[in-house]
Amino acid sequence: MAPRHLRLACRRVPFKVVFFILLILVPICVIGILTHAQHVSYLLRPLWDNPPPPFKHLPHYYAENVSMEHLCHLHGWSLRSEPRRVFDAIIFSNELDILEIRWQELHPYITKFVILESNTTFTGIPKPLFFDSNRSRFAFAKEKIVHGVFSGRTAARGKNENPFALEFEQRKAMSGLLRSSGISYGDLIIMSDADEIPSPHTLKLLQWCDEIPHAMHLELKHYMYSFEFPVDYSSWRATIQIFGPRTGYRHSRQTDLILSDSGWHCSFCFRRLQEFVFKMTAYSHADRVRRNEFLNYSRIQKIICSGDDLFDMLPEEHTFQELIRKMGPMPHSASAVHLPSYLIENADKFRFLLPGNCLRT
Repeated sequence: MAPRHLRLACRRVPFKVVFFILLILVPICVIGILTHAQHVSYLLRPLWDNPPPPFKHLPHYYAENVSMEHLCHLHGWSLRSEPRRVFDAIIFSNELDILEIRWQELHPYITKFVILESNTTFTGIPKPLFFDSNRSRFAFAKEKIVHGVFSGRTAARGKNENPFALEFEQRKAMSGLLRSSGISYGDLIIMSDADEIPSPHTLKLLQWCDEIPHAMHLELKHYMYSFEFPVDYSSWRATIQIFGPRTGYRHSRQTDLILSDSGWHCSFCFRRLQEFVFKMTAYSHADRVRRNEFLNYSRIQKIICSGDDLFDMLPEEHTFQELIRKMGPMPHSASAVHLPSYLIENADKFRFLLPGNCLRT
């Protein structure tokens, strides 16, 4: 039993205080939670979401001037008498600069560049065929290009199509385009987005080594906005596999195997602010644009230079430790070492992707 003076004090709580708590503070708290529901959800993610099963990382050996036979042996594989053919398959939106770097970097190792683009975005917004209208830029690879156009659906005014449904339909169409590209059983196929670039030495290794796994994901070093902001090695969706009768084009988890340190993933690495706005409203996560001011050019420019998040979101992590570690702006890096060689050779043309050049047109 509480002392008598405490019980009397509890009974004397003014009705106005109770009224204020119930009708003022509680609604304010509810409105605050609803307004910032995404932040609250991401902040508490470690409590409500389980992490995916861990990958089995395959060690990746490489050094200049080491023989391919020795590299294959280090991976537990043997050397082939001739290299496999490689088909690079991507669904394309508007990443012209990154596509040029990707294709120039991989050109010596690729049999066919298979590219599919649509006349609408994943959200049902009409768009130009950016690749088709810029073919001259890729004349160096014209003999290897297999280009397809997917006829998308335009969303009703004021509404968006289900982006994941349209994305699935395009990936299904890519499976058909691949089969008409001349690919054969036993060839290698790269399934990745345009900004997920395998390194040339990774492709050369998988071309020349026998007894490699039927399918494996590629662990890519993840960058944001340019190669000035390295994030981590969390990029895993890019896949390379041996083509067979049941192979379908996917951008999701297909195996537990992942080849370590296999290339670069440069997200939102655009030359112009207009391109940032286009992608923010066009890709599968366009619902992250919660307010119109998110698309303001001056806001986007400030974020690119500071290394903050375009969508004002917390990191998508499954542990509080990682969540806290990645909160706030991304750290800058002054290193331009171990980047695509075509990028370094053409540094003046692609200056916006290198450290110290955050301003966009």
